[in-house]
Amino acid sequence: MRLKKGTRCTICKSKKLNNKAVVFLPHHRLALCKEHFISWFENRVEKTIKEFKMFSKNDTVLVAVSGGKDSLSLWNALVKLGYNADGLYIDLGIGEYSKDSKILSLDFSKKIGRKLHIVDLKIEIETIPVIKESVNKPACSACGSVKRYYMNKMAKELGYSVIATGHNLDDEVAVLFGNTLGWDIDYLKRQYPVLEEEEGFIKKVKPLCKITEKESALYAVFNNIEYIEYECPFSEGASSIRYKEIWSKLEEQSPGSKLRFYTGFLKKMYPLLNKENSKKDDLKKCIICGEPSFHEICSVCKLKQKIQKVKV
Repeated sequence: MRLKKGTRCTICKSKKLNNKAVVFLPHHRLALCKEHFISWFENRVEKTIKEFKMFSKNDTVLVAVSGGKDSLSLWNALVKLGYNADGLYIDLGIGEYSKDSKILSLDFSKKIGRKLHIVDLKIEIETIPVIKESVNKPACSACGSVKRYYMNKMAKELGYSVIATGHNLDDEVAVLFGNTLGWDIDYLKRQYPVLEEEEGFIKKVKPLCKITEKESALYAVFNNIEYIEYECPFSEGASSIRYKEIWSKLEEQSPGSKLRFYTGFLKKMYPLLNKENSKKDDLKKCIICGEPSFHEICSVCKLKQKIQKVKV
């Protein structure tokens, strides 16, 4: 996002104003001042919500909040756009990382005057570090399963109609790239900005899917949103980070590559993969907790059982 000295804001220029640009978006060919970047970001979120029919002003939205730039920027934008959006923070018990992110999430909820629901994983199961040591499963895999479970469970219990996550364009491209490398058709068939409500699963949406990580960070900075700036210690060495680095280099050489790759998949490949309604595995209800599962006992209840055995 290099900006030449003295460049004027594209929108201000069209209005015969002389405000200088502070941001350059090469893939959109836009140079914007602070005010117009904020409005551009929020308009893009709004357009994405409408394009994919994610939710309306009548819906109650539960934003999955991590204390990071993406989830807090999303929450801020939704509230400013007039949506009924509250937050859900899952305390994973990952040392200072969780302590810092929880404080930032609580402070932000007070700042915007919205509720923040909190799930304490240590009370529900155990902290992620303990889970990692107790079961033969990578931390990120266990963490993902647990977060998905409690997002869905809490949204239903609290009466929200939609779950919104802060996955940005870089996240979506990294996952899409990894799934394409492995030709994981089942995952590719589900990689869409909207997962509709079905058999015990609340509707899940990704309103930032067309916004880059850098754009999200800039929006947070321009709105004085304090967010956790360091990565989760368990994310070190993750393949998604390597994929992001690869795509960042490609984007630098060919602006717009990320967006073309992702939107091209949504428009051309996703419809082909889902053209024929292949038979879905029948969802059941977990015999222990009652949550939707493809097996008699869901993955989280199995996790609880394993941890209990280790403790004994």
